[in-house]
Amino acid sequence: MSRTVLITPLLTLALAAPAMAADYPSPSDPGKVQTKPKGPHHTLKVCAKHKKSKRCFKTIQKAINKAKAGDTVRVPHGTWKEGVKIVGAKKRYLSLIGDVAHPEKVVLEGKTLKGTAKANGVLINGANEVTVRGLTAQNYNGNGVFAVNVKGYHLNDLITKYVGVYGIYAFNSIGGEMRRDVAAWNNDSGFYIGQTPKQTKPVRSIVSDVVSYGNVLGFSGTNMRYVTITKSKWFNNGVGIVPNALDSEKFPPPEDNVITDNDIFWNNFNYYVGAPFKLRPPATGDVPYPIGVGVLVFGGRRNVISNNRIYGNWLLGAGFIEQFLLKDPVGDGTLIGNQIKDNQFGLNGTDLNGRDIGYDGNGNDNCISGNTGVQVTVPANASTFAACPFSGANTRDDQAFNDAVGWAVSADHEAPWIRHDHAPQGDLKPMEHYSADAYGT
Repeated sequence: MSRTVLITPLLTLALAAPAMAADYPSPSDPGKVQTKPKGPHHTLKVCAKHKKSKRCFKTIQKAINKAKAGDTVRVPHGTWKEGVKIVGAKKRYLSLIGDVAHPEKVVLEGKTLKGTAKANGVLINGANEVTVRGLTAQNYNGNGVFAVNVKGYHLNDLITKYVGVYGIYAFNSIGGEMRRDVAAWNNDSGFYIGQTPKQTKPVRSIVSDVVSYGNVLGFSGTNMRYVTITKSKWFNNGVGIVPNALDSEKFPPPEDNVITDNDIFWNNFNYYVGAPFKLRPPATGDVPYPIGVGVLVFGGRRNVISNNRIYGNWLLGAGFIEQFLLKDPVGDGTLIGNQIKDNQFGLNGTDLNGRDIGYDGNGNDNCISGNTGVQVTVPANASTFAACPFSGANTRDDQAFNDAVGWAVSADHEAPWIRHDHAPQGDLKPMEHYSADAYGT
């Protein structure tokens, strides 16, 4: 089955329900004041490939270069072989719009590009409140759509696939949204929000109604905070959702994130035995990601996993574990005030996880309660699980910690799995190993 035929039902689903070659800009202050432009605002059009007109621009970049703050650049159907940059306060509140209903018809293609042009499909740097909608970005070395050093971003109705690192990526930025997007077959994460600056009056970022499959990680959030992930589908990734702490980026650990009302299932894609991308070393260094996990908080504070449907993940449905790889794990790697509550595990017994919930007992004020369908826990006696709400020191279980580390470092990534039959999910098909005709290719 063709990519186009398969990507269309996934868009409907979203609406209804080695080293990288990228040239990364340096992080700067994302909170600089950029006033909303008064206008008048104009719409600039990019020429369709078969048309020539003095009223439109031959490339997307030429239109953006001409656009002023608050203007709109509209892109027609076609394939555009360029990497687009929207940089600086003079481009604030700019809108880059393709076909919102059919983003697969407006394609930014990086395959034949060279140098920095191949780094990102769209780069937004230092331009606040930019909107990008209705585009596909594919085959870039770095990222599909990348917002950095901004306050406010709107990355909606997009498809990103076959990129070298992240599909849709916000870094060192404050507040924004990713809605109704599809991210597939990306070398690291389909979606990523990282290095969120700490704020006295937090502005939340929203990830909603998205679909993520076929990635190493469905969502990665290194040192992210104030993020809500909701009403989305995370399936057939190596790991579904991973808020994590790393000292390679500023502002650890992940804090005050909410993962709620999602479908998190079948995240058993063993990309080590075959993938449509060249594998990169994991950000965790010599310790690989444990394949087969639905959602895992790897160090963090006040992260809430609630009211999700979590099933068919053959290693673990949901869990907490201390971030033990930090140079100074005390504090930043310690689990504080995290919750797993009111989730539905195992799809009413029809699509079981290998293990439902795991927690090594590190830290304090962490709680687990109100979940249904739980059959297997780590530790088996759930001695580390305190009912919500809870205040105080949690009960450490060294064996649970050692088990979790053992899963990650196992040479055979499938050895720790506990397999069960999967329940049908419409046109979706579970995937362990990649093949040319795998779902979504």
